[in-house]
Amino acid sequence: MVDARLDRGEGAVLNLAQSVAVEHGEGPLLIVAGAGTGKTRTLVQRVVTLVERGVDPGRILLLTFTRRAAAEMLRRVESLLRRATPRSAAAATGRLWGGTFHSVASRLLRVHGASIGLEPGFTIHDRSDSEDLLDVVRADQGLGKGNRRFPRKGTCLAIYSYCVNAGRDLEGVLEEAFPWCREFVDPLRKLFAAYVDQKEANAVLDYDDLLLFWKGLLADPVAGPPVRARFEAVLVDEYQDTNRLQAGILKLLRPSGQGLTVVGDDAQSIYSFRAATVRNILDFPQEFPGTTIVTLEENYRSVQPILAATNRVIAQAGQGYAKELRSPRDGARPQLILCDDELDQSAVVIRTILAHREQGIDLRRQAVLFRTSHHSVVLEGELAQAKIPFVKYGGLRFMDTAHVKDLLAVLRLAENPRDVAAGMRVLTLLPSVGPATARRWMLALEQGGGQWTAWQGLRASLAAQGVLKQLVKLLTGLSRQPAPRVTEQVHQVRAFYAPLLEERYDHSAARLRDLEQVELLATRFDERATFLAEIALDPPSSTEDFAGDPLLDEDYLILSTIHSAKGLEWDAVYVIHAADGNIPSDMATKNQDQIDEERRLFYVALTRARDWLTVYCPLRYYQFARGPKADRHGMAQLTRFLPAQVLKHFDCVASHVSVADGPAVPAPHAGGANRRQQIRDQSRVV
Repeated sequence: MVDARLDRGEGAVLNLAQSVAVEHGEGPLLIVAGAGTGKTRTLVQRVVTLVERGVDPGRILLLTFTRRAAAEMLRRVESLLRRATPRSAAAATGRLWGGTFHSVASRLLRVHGASIGLEPGFTIHDRSDSEDLLDVVRADQGLGKGNRRFPRKGTCLAIYSYCVNAGRDLEGVLEEAFPWCREFVDPLRKLFAAYVDQKEANAVLDYDDLLLFWKGLLADPVAGPPVRARFEAVLVDEYQDTNRLQAGILKLLRPSGQGLTVVGDDAQSIYSFRAATVRNILDFPQEFPGTTIVTLEENYRSVQPILAATNRVIAQAGQGYAKELRSPRDGARPQLILCDDELDQSAVVIRTILAHREQGIDLRRQAVLFRTSHHSVVLEGELAQAKIPFVKYGGLRFMDTAHVKDLLAVLRLAENPRDVAAGMRVLTLLPSVGPATARRWMLALEQGGGQWTAWQGLRASLAAQGVLKQLVKLLTGLSRQPAPRVTEQVHQVRAFYAPLLEERYDHSAARLRDLEQVELLATRFDERATFLAEIALDPPSSTEDFAGDPLLDEDYLILSTIHSAKGLEWDAVYVIHAADGNIPSDMATKNQDQIDEERRLFYVALTRARDWLTVYCPLRYYQFARGPKADRHGMAQLTRFLPAQVLKHFDCVASHVSVADGPAVPAPHAGGANRRQQIRDQSRVV
């Protein structure tokens, strides 16, 4: 094979495997991209190559799992095209279809949904909204009353969503993933059927509906062909994170696999709790006969000693694509540090962090990773004592905060007066209005044809009367045509809501500033429906997402669960609590599939490190014990994922030896309504 490497101007030439993937023809292509092997560069340059070959950019679909990933890829595509065709680069990337599965589904359903009977004015519920609507149905059915502890709304939605995305029956899902809910199989089935009916009545789609209706659209003999004809090339990032429903969509979109490219790493499949399945990437060649497999093994992230260790960790897996990551960079061997207990572990981690900082590695270039959020509690306390600032990934997202959800609920209600979840949330903000009253008022609105005047004659407490009158006036103004600019609508809602917020929540000044950021975000949108859809599908995680780059003098350590760390990298990584029961979690070891995923999760943690990798294992854990003489510590066992043959690639030391003076740091159509009902029925019978 000729080593015809391509130089695309992104700072480095493509290596041989990347070049083969980029220049591949039209047949189905699976790019098995090991950690840190430049998969994004490869995918971006494959898009550029397709455009250079004459594929209309408007017929290229790029599917990712985050909005940011899609935006970054499109930016890089435009940058490369600008070098080749400066005048047409922006126009070309503007026509590309790029986004998450859910955002692309929303866009296609807005255009084609009417052909399968979907109302064009549907609104989209995010997870929190869906939980609220499910809770309304749960209350209507009287579930949760009596002597038995019925699952709460969050658990109910998790069960429903898992069934839909995994394509599994309810009994099987309860048995495998929610065994404590098995006794409620019949009430849950009735609850989910009523939930589907409520969504239909309210003209709302939840996240799962977006995928179900996209698949149903493609499966429709009349509506499907025009949608398929839109795209000549489909490229999918992080394919190992797809679920069966998403794989089914791709199969309908490109039945023969022609023009289909997927990129992923089976060794980083860690989201089965979201119904993702590693089988999609493992079975891809069988699903699409004639698939070409290209494996990327040249690593651009980690030093070779780290790769030597991580290669041996993942080699223990029972199945997967064989790959041996390699790097031209040499460096320090990873360390395994055995600590006395959790306090000793925290002390050792902090000393190592500060020693690395003295060597020139900023705090933000260092990360502490752990299996579960509560594993960092002791460390957080010690960091506070040491006055080391930190940011923890995995907390409440900005758009999930109560005050932001309140503001958005007003806009959603104005967009769709049948949105019961939004209406219930808005009405219960009023003084002396509880869920039962709010439910009656929403029924009155429905009987009044969605006209806000239906609320003018309602009996309300003296305290609520004035606020209700203001709300009716606000919603009437927001519903008029032509509608005010989106940013003006947010401003009006802010003015109405501010007094209610100050009465309802503490720290009102900070919360009001958050709402100012929502108004700022609204300036990017021309239509309210688009604004609400984007916020629901891929919300910013914090107010920092609205700002530019942080100030140069800001520095803070990163704390993160391993799941949240996927896709990120740092110069120095510290993996704590590497003891059986924590890694792997004792809740995920009942079968080999779970253990394999826990191994992949550990592998993901280790492969985040560029130059320094340290794994910590406390030998004792504090435990509650009865009696004055009871032993209050239990002995721990090193994670099973570091057997003797893997430990040969680590420097194994005791904590008091390893960091007494800090680490050694060397230099570095017709029938549409029937189709709609068929799709709803598919989601009802779970």
